[in-house]
Formats: sequence, C-alpha cells, structure tokens
Amino acid sequence: MTEETPGFDEKPDVPSDAAPEDAAQAESADKAGSAPAGDVTDVALQAQLDQVRTALNERTADLQRLQAEYQNYRRRVERDRVTVKEIAAANLLSELLPTLDDVGRAREHGELVGGFKSVAESLETVVAKLGLQQFGKEGEPFDPTIHEALMHSYAPDVTETTCVAILQPGYRIGERTIRPARVAVAEPQPGAQSAKSDDEVKGAKASDEESGGPDEG
Repeated sequence: MTEETPGFDEKPDVPSDAAPEDAAQAESADKAGSAPAGDVTDVALQAQLDQVRTALNERTADLQRLQAEYQNYRRRVERDRVTVKEIAAANLLSELLPTLDDVGRAREHGELVGGFKSVAESLETVVAKLGLQQFGKEGEPFDPTIHEALMHSYAPDVTETTCVAILQPGYRIGERTIRPARVAVAEPQPGAQSAKSDDEVKGAKASDEESGGPDEG
C-alpha cells in the first residue's frame, strides 16, 4: 500500500497559479456575451423614442391645423354676423327713407315745429344709432358709384363734372350704400378750357412785353 504523507492534501491536476487567468477569461467571455444584448436594447429604445417623437409631431401639427381652422371659423362667423346685422338694418331703414325725406323737406320749408319737430329729431337720432349716415353736398365732384344724376347742364365756373344741386340725399350704412344721392350735375362749358388756355397765353405774353421781354443770356 502507498503511504500518504500526513498533513498534505492531494494536489489538483490544474496548477493553482492558472486559476486567476481562467477567471479573467471567463469574465471577459461574460462581458463579450452581454455587450451585444445591451446594444440591441439601446437600439430598440431609440427606435421607440423616434416613434414617440414622430407621433408627437403629427399630433402637434394636427392641433395647430385645428386651431387655425377654428380661428378662421370664428372670423367667418363674426363677419357673417356683422353682414346679417347690416342687411337687416338696411332693410328696416330703407322703409324709413321716405319719412326721412319728408322730414328734410319740412325742415327746408320751416314746417318742422312743435311736437312734429320733437318726433322728427327722435327718429333721426334712432336711425343714426343704427348706423345710418346721410351724404351728398353741393359742390362735390360727381361720383357715379354714390351719385345718381337726374339733371344735367353746363357751367363756365366748373372744371369737372360737379354736383350743383342735391335733389335727394343719399344714405349708407358703413360701406353699404342704401340709396345713392340724386343730384343735378354740371359739366364744364364746351370750349371753356381752350378759351382759358388762350387767355393764359395772352396774359403771359402781355407780362413779358411789360417787363421788356424774356431775359437774354
């Protein structure tokens, strides 16, 4: 029989100094095996983040578009509301224009007195609050968009087609004309411009003769 030496354990087949190297290799192998798994996780998270950002941008664009549409809708509703209000007021006030004409004629003839005067002034105040404006004055240039010529004549003292008489005043609400002003117009006398030009030329010549003629260089 083989005698065992007391106090000594049996030595392993692998040297003890090789154990640290094996541990280092095993740790390196573990790290090498776990690195690709971490990269895959990062890529997946980045892809999810990109999807979330894309969805957020799309929702933001949708919200901005809805806000713009809502603002346009509000402006359109407000514009329609004002238009409907003006049309309703214009329809009402159009029915009152003959009465206002009677009030104006009575005022011109000095018949607007007493209680009739108070009623007429109250009526004019109410229609003014509704936005009714009167227009048309003698001496203003004729504008076919707001004037209706009922009479025509020539005058030597005008240089353009001019309203020389207001037969019936015009009325408007805002930019909407309810009734054009009915006027009598006068145009410059035919040949008046050429005669005026001749007079100006003669006057210039007379002035040159009195001053001894034009200066000579």
